[in-house]
Amino acid sequence: MAMGTFPFQWPMDPAPSAGLDGSFLPSLLPPPPAPAAGSDDSVAYYGAPQMHAASLPDLAPHFPSRDAAAAELAMRRAEEEVAGIRLVHLLMSCAGAIEAGDHALASAQLADANASLAALSTASGIGRVAVHFTDALSRRLFFSPTSPPQPPAGTDAAFLYHHFYEACPYLKFAHFTANQAILEAFHGCDAVHVVDFSIMQGLQWPALIQALALRPGGPPFLRITGIGPPSPPGRDDLRDVGLRLADLARSVRVRFSFRGVAANTLDEVQPWMLQVSPGEAVAVNSVLQLHRLLADPDDHHHHHHAPIDAVLDCVASLHPKILTVVEQEADHNKPGFLDRFTEALFYYSAVFDSLDASGTASPMAEAYLQREICDIVCNDGPARAERHEPLSRWRDRLARAGLSAVPLGPSALRQARMLVGLSSGEGHSVEEADGCLTLGWHGRPLFSASAWQACPAVAVDGGEEDNPHNSNTSNVSSSGGDGGGDSNNSAGSSSNGKSRSSGVVGAAGNMFL
Repeated sequence: MAMGTFPFQWPMDPAPSAGLDGSFLPSLLPPPPAPAAGSDDSVAYYGAPQMHAASLPDLAPHFPSRDAAAAELAMRRAEEEVAGIRLVHLLMSCAGAIEAGDHALASAQLADANASLAALSTASGIGRVAVHFTDALSRRLFFSPTSPPQPPAGTDAAFLYHHFYEACPYLKFAHFTANQAILEAFHGCDAVHVVDFSIMQGLQWPALIQALALRPGGPPFLRITGIGPPSPPGRDDLRDVGLRLADLARSVRVRFSFRGVAANTLDEVQPWMLQVSPGEAVAVNSVLQLHRLLADPDDHHHHHHAPIDAVLDCVASLHPKILTVVEQEADHNKPGFLDRFTEALFYYSAVFDSLDASGTASPMAEAYLQREICDIVCNDGPARAERHEPLSRWRDRLARAGLSAVPLGPSALRQARMLVGLSSGEGHSVEEADGCLTLGWHGRPLFSASAWQACPAVAVDGGEEDNPHNSNTSNVSSSGGDGGGDSNNSAGSSSNGKSRSSGVVGAAGNMFL
């Protein structure tokens, strides 16, 4: 892989394998706490010459002390850089030892890495991302790999997603670019249906509802089907999201209905559950979801019926006017552990570097990324969900599934650049390649957005999807109305959403604006 894309621009010549002389025995203890700023030996040592300044005659000019401070800072930086390079090599050596099955060597390298980490600031730079990789390697070596780090109580995936959305431009770019493509695909249609593969808190849809409300010639009737995990006892998260969106739609006079479909994985969802009506224009939206359906690249047993194939078949059967796909622009589905680990270390270093630079990182945004890192490093086989693959491979796979690319044109590029410019500082850039957009950090693409449609040749009138199970929607929690015949309900919400929505009006106010 191209090592030069690393945000910290370090030489990659192998460091001497220092520290394997037994001075660091494998230790299961947590790493010692990082020293408080200014307390470690190097600072005291470099500061020492100035301590005697008071005893010198007062004729000495005062400006050298400022130079000394600058030199001290430069020394600190150089030391941190050397420690950082050493740490990266130790982490990669540890991953190599794990791949080779050498548990003892891996433990020794990990102990060294913990010692190196103790000398680094973990508030920014390489130390910050290395903490998560060191932690993930320890979990893989010493704990059951099935116990991911437990974030604070109440922080489910949707909550962490929202914090990551707020902290950086990546998800804003994803939602905005997908919405632009959907809006264009719905041009001139008066009944439209969005199927969202991961509704989360519905963050993406207020902007689309408002855009449709302002459409020349008036808004269409809009249905949204939101797929999400089953809610914990006593909650109905899908219904709550539906009621919030219904309130918003009513306030801007968009006729609207919402259905929630509860499913643990997308391949559980059958086309008939989505209740697509004849004559509707369908959009399918997948933000950071499809990679979870991939199998191991060397697992030929699964290759012919991997979950991704079932889901793409389902998408094609809906004959969507548009399928919007946003994915991490990364290669974390390689069979070799060291390759995967190295790719992930470089990728997440760039993501953390961009969070650092914008100064918007929050512990919850960091927890969102930590979950992904832990999954990539700790899990193997079917347990691993974060199987990111680059755009080139998605292109091939979506084309094989009978979908054709819809180029995101110059106006999408211009608008995405404007959005990213407004929502983040220097360093981020949006590029266009072959009709797809990527958002990157200092020239390294990190997320890609593309749009697809069912190949027109295979389009049929949609009648074939009628399924005897259509009336049986027991696994579907109906929220804010059931689609049915409320297209003439001009109030903007479905009939059975009205009486219930009073309790969630307040929640919508601060969530989307």
